[in-house]
Amino acid sequence: MEYRTDGLDGRSALVTGAAGGIGRAVCAALARAGAQVVAADLDAAAAQGAVAALPGASAIGVDLADPDGAAAAAGRARDAAGGAVDVLVHGAGVSTVGPFARGDPADWDLMWRVNARAPMLLTRDLLPGMAGRGFGRVVFVSSDGARAGAGGEAAYSATKAALLGLAKSLAREYARQGVTCNTVCPGPTDTPMLRRVAEEHPGMVEALARRIPVGRLGEAADIAAAVAFLADPAASYITGQTLSVSGGVTMH
Repeated sequence: MEYRTDGLDGRSALVTGAAGGIGRAVCAALARAGAQVVAADLDAAAAQGAVAALPGASAIGVDLADPDGAAAAAGRARDAAGGAVDVLVHGAGVSTVGPFARGDPADWDLMWRVNARAPMLLTRDLLPGMAGRGFGRVVFVSSDGARAGAGGEAAYSATKAALLGLAKSLAREYARQGVTCNTVCPGPTDTPMLRRVAEEHPGMVEALARRIPVGRLGEAADIAAAVAFLADPAASYITGQTLSVSGGVTMH
């Protein structure tokens, strides 16, 4: 089911992790809502491919593990969007799967830099402009693992959990300035990333689907619809919230 509205006509949106399955769907959903989309990804060519068919969209390459790269992305996004970014969607993320006791701190550091620090840096750079214009939407794409835990993904879940506290705190700081900050937590979702992990764990997809009350894995469009709704002006009374899009796996 696609979310359709024209509520973002005349607005611009920056989406990180735009070349991934969920990122592509978010770009398309925001474009359908009328936004001029700037797609950001480590793979600039893939980001360009993700938005090639979207009117007025552009793509930039960005290494979010590098603090200078994250800072530069904000400036490049403003340039591509004609000077202002109204909607910021943090979709980028990296993960490793395995027992925590055998985890590599180098992997933890990469996840911290991309999953938590980069959203903080980008948001810090773009929030003042949103507040000054009296309109802004910040949507963090976290994970249901951040709410309920995920075996084999302790460090990933920890870095994604940081986004929940960040969103709530920013929501309190900026609510009077027309800026909302919310978090979407995908549950098991059929993406290329999941399929790559599933290749190493036969039967994983089927086992996941059996646990989901609605009886299927999520699709990227399910997540994108939630993000697009929270980005819409109609969602102006929703801020500081954490929304699980998990088919009922997580109920709070």
